[in-house]
Order: sequence, then structure tokens, then C-alpha cells
Amino acid sequence: MALRTTMALALAAAMAVGGAAVAQDNAAATTPGGKAVLARQAHYKDLGKAFGGLNGELRKETPDKAAVAAGAASVNTLAQALPSWFPKGSGPEAGVKTAAKAEIWTDAAGFAAAVGKLQGETAKLQEVATAGDLEAIKAQVRATGAACKTCHDQYRQPEQH
Repeated sequence: MALRTTMALALAAAMAVGGAAVAQDNAAATTPGGKAVLARQAHYKDLGKAFGGLNGELRKETPDKAAVAAGAASVNTLAQALPSWFPKGSGPEAGVKTAAKAEIWTDAAGFAAAVGKLQGETAKLQEVATAGDLEAIKAQVRATGAACKTCHDQYRQPEQH
């Protein structure tokens, strides 16, 4: 009985703390920085969906080359827009939970270089996808993924599980 009461109290406390965090995020989401964080998160979901769809198509026995080309074009379009997703004030100080590290803004040149590398790789990806050589596309997907990882390793907080 005491264990159930303790568990119930722990759950209630966790919900209260979580509710306070959500309320803080909701209030901060109305600020320009908070809105930018939420927009950035939505853009990254779109990028992940496009890249995941492209990878899924490439794993098929007979990939649809038109779908591969369309996926690569989406990935490239999103990557080219990526710098605009990080306006000043949309980092940890925005008050909305974000995985973006402060180094994005304090090491702007390094971040710009990492984004430029990604943009170059996604442009090549679109180019080889348009040509239709599946082995070249797969190789370029790996290069694009490596560019993503390099940036995430340096400028993104590790995921909390």
C-alpha cells in the first residue's frame, strides 16, 4: 500500500513539473524567439521525413527513380533554407525546449561552414538523383548523412531518452 502511495505521489509530482515546463514552453512559444524555435523544429521534421522517405525508397528492390529525384530535391530545398531557421534569439535563451546549442551563434563562422558543407552535399544529391544512377545516389546519400552528423555532433544537444 505504501509503495502505491509513493508511486502515485511521484507520478503526480512528475506531472506537475512536466505541466509547468509545458506552460513555460507555451508562454515562450508566443515570443519571436520561441516561434522561431517551433518553426525550426517543424522544418527539421520535414527534412527528416524527406531524407527518411528517400532512404526508404532506396532500400526497395526496385526504387522509383522519380520518387528518389523528388525526395532529393526536397532535401536540397530544405537544406538551402536552413540558415534562416536560426535567427538570433532562437537558442536556449528563447525559453522553448531546443536541442540547438549556443555555439550556433557564438561560433557563427563554424556553423556557417558546417551548413555550407551540408548544402553542397544536398546539391550534389539532387544532381545525382536527377541523373538516376542508383549506386551514385546511395553513395551521395551517405555523404549527405555524414554532413548532417558532423553538424549535429558539434551544434546539437544529444537526445535525452
